[in-house]
Amino acid sequence: MPNPDSSRQPHRSKTRPSSSSVRSKPRPKDRVPLTKLLRVASVAGGIQFGWALQLSLLTPYVQQLGIPHAWASIIWLCGPLSGLIVQPLVGHLSDRCTSRFGRRRPFILGGAISIALSVLIIGHAADLGWKFGDTKEHRRSAVAFFVFGFWILDVANNVTQGPCRALLGDLTGKDHRRTRVANAYFSLFMAIGNILGYATGSYSGWYRVFPFTLTPACNISCANLKSAFFLDIVFMLITTYISITSANEVPLGSSGEPDAEAEGESGGSAEEAFLWELFGTFKYFSKPIWIVLSVTALTWVGWFPFLLFDTDWMGREIYGGEPNEGTNYDSGVRMGALGLLLNSVVLGVTSLLMEKLCRKRGAGFVWGIANILMAVCFIAMLVLTYVANDIGYLGKDLPPTSIVIAALTIFTVLGFPLAITYSVPYALISTHIQPLGLGQGLSMGVLNLAIVFPQMIVSLGSGPRDQLFGGGNSPAFAVAAIAALVSGGIAVFAIPRTGSQKPRNPV
Repeated sequence: MPNPDSSRQPHRSKTRPSSSSVRSKPRPKDRVPLTKLLRVASVAGGIQFGWALQLSLLTPYVQQLGIPHAWASIIWLCGPLSGLIVQPLVGHLSDRCTSRFGRRRPFILGGAISIALSVLIIGHAADLGWKFGDTKEHRRSAVAFFVFGFWILDVANNVTQGPCRALLGDLTGKDHRRTRVANAYFSLFMAIGNILGYATGSYSGWYRVFPFTLTPACNISCANLKSAFFLDIVFMLITTYISITSANEVPLGSSGEPDAEAEGESGGSAEEAFLWELFGTFKYFSKPIWIVLSVTALTWVGWFPFLLFDTDWMGREIYGGEPNEGTNYDSGVRMGALGLLLNSVVLGVTSLLMEKLCRKRGAGFVWGIANILMAVCFIAMLVLTYVANDIGYLGKDLPPTSIVIAALTIFTVLGFPLAITYSVPYALISTHIQPLGLGQGLSMGVLNLAIVFPQMIVSLGSGPRDQLFGGGNSPAFAVAAIAALVSGGIAVFAIPRTGSQKPRNPV
């Protein structure tokens, strides 16, 4: 039942720390060791391994099952829709969870198991469809199994990721510098997961390592995907085990607050908002929070077309192929996966330097410059598409080496802004929302709203819009470039340098 006093501001007096406590740094002996933060963040590597396979292989695979390019982006609508509902729900439940295993770990483990089941369904979609009467020309059942598994995968990813970041927020508490370090660790393991995932996706011989994956219903591309998901399950279970055994969460007390021995800050509150209450809480957000949410939304308008169509762009616009027609498209997809691997190497290196960059230049400035660089890269993709068409090799031969190197360079450079996107917004929102008394789980849900709404818009519009302009990916990348440029300008000039310090003039 809604609170009859819901029109008034939540009980800040019980949740807002005093100004002196906000400014004071935790004593060194109270800080969670960096090695523990590193182990807890390792679960991001397992999750991202699967995301890398999903982002690099599933858009091409769904087209190979017979779904047109114009509708491929609609399949991805399940991600933002599930994120809109599932992540705030899971954040709310994990903030209040009284399990003897802790607040976050049950959700992390449950999400990991669900991811494993979903990728098994996706990998075996063609085989399951074959048993239900599919043929090589008509794969309706396989598409149905794929979509079902894909939706479960996105729900499971949202179940897992929110509690992972919330757990790091619990452990770092009010120490803003350690919050940035923890999120940088999370970004680092995302890079490691990406590197392994994209490397797996770029190899075309997994069906020889796992010959049983090759079946009458499942060709070589399908068998490689199925094999890659087997590797994903093993790696994810290992990293999940390391993470949940390192956290040492203390169960939430019966009063709704953690026991006194709990490590880090709880961030929990009996007055937490959820869904409809969450929207009502927006009126209490400060200007910096709205700026962070706005920049996040525009940033993801930029990123989502790339994440949807990166390898498809390489297969179509650079290699001139079409799904299920010759080998050029598959060669382009594998080359795109290699480019994303290089992208992830840069992402990992940037993650190691993240805290130092933000402390020296300010998180907003670093984020803004990264987004402007992202816009430049998307414009370069449009230019490269034009050059490839002008040369005239498309549909006749493989691309010149110079074109491939240019495409790989763009993918590689994009690793820097991607690392910023995976880290800085989460640290900023955790810092600014903490005084409102929201739990860390729900604060991640607040930021997620600024991510899923742009993704929904892109999912609904990019495929039909691209089809309207000839069926390529250029229109989506043009919109992405504009959004990235605008968001970069806002971040540079409007986000205050919260949490950054000048070495010679400490606060």
